[in-house]
Formats: sequence, structure tokens, C-alpha cells
Amino acid sequence: MTDMIPAWINGTLTPVDKLQAHVDGVKHKAVSVFLFHADKVLIQQRAAGKYHTPNKWANSCCTHPHWDEDPRDCAIRRLEEELGITGVQPKWVEKLEYRADVGGGLIEHEVVDMFVIHADEVPQITLNPSEVQAIQWLDRSTLENKIVQAPNDFTPWLKIYMSKYASSVFGPA
Repeated sequence: MTDMIPAWINGTLTPVDKLQAHVDGVKHKAVSVFLFHADKVLIQQRAAGKYHTPNKWANSCCTHPHWDEDPRDCAIRRLEEELGITGVQPKWVEKLEYRADVGGGLIEHEVVDMFVIHADEVPQITLNPSEVQAIQWLDRSTLENKIVQAPNDFTPWLKIYMSKYASSVFGPA
């Protein structure tokens, strides 16, 4: 079974194979989550077996919703599938659009529903090794400095989020 995601073809929202959407650079729906505890945000290192941007650091969770899946429900689902995190309540902060070359001839052209979560306690985390190989909790300035020092270690979308949308995610600097 192929993984169908909502994409715009000739201006109409249509189910499209996820890999084909990236090959063709088709605009499609996405969800991104930033999970905070105190002043630190959780970032994840994508698994080595991912078909694009393997081993790169990304925000807490990012994915594509299923056809007709509510973005918030998608965020909750993928937090559990990727990180084993349950019982959190994502707060929608913004819808944004970006286009980025992710290597290997693939393009992410996403319309993203962005969510944040502020957890009072550090959540129980169980990494799904086919999705995530490592995590880090970083404050904003440390994350920004790491991106400047080693930009190739980070996904294109995390660099875009941090350069253009950080105030939506972190609040004003």
C-alpha cells in the first residue's frame, strides 16, 4: 500500500503518493511540532534509513497528515509513532508555506500547520528507531548557534523555521 498524502494538483486537493509528491515537488500538507520543557526544545535526529535527509536534525516531530486527517490529530499520532510521547496537547500557532531541496532530487513544498507544546514535566520518550536515532533538549540560542556552526547537520525545514518563524515557535527573542 502506498502512503497517500493531501497535495494540490492543478489547484485541487488530491491524494498523492508521498514519495511522488517529493519527486515532483508538488505542494502538499504537512504538520510540524515543537515540544518544550522549561526553556528547552526537543529536537530529533532523523533515522539513517529515512529516504530523505537521513541523520539530519529536525524539530521535535514533522510529518504529513493522512487524507482527511485533522492536523492536530496528526501531530498527536506522529508524536506517539516517532517518539512514544502520549498525553500532550499541541497548540496550533501558524500555517506557513515553504519549498526546499532536500537532496537526492527530492523537493519538500509544504503547507505546514505548526504546533507547539509546553510540557510541565519531561515526557516519557521511547524512540522509534526506524524514524528517530537520537534526541537533544536545547535552548533557543544553543540551537541557533549549532545551526550556524554546522548547517549541513540540520534539515532544510528546521533552518527555515529558525530563520523565518522562530518568533512564532519560541515567542519574541
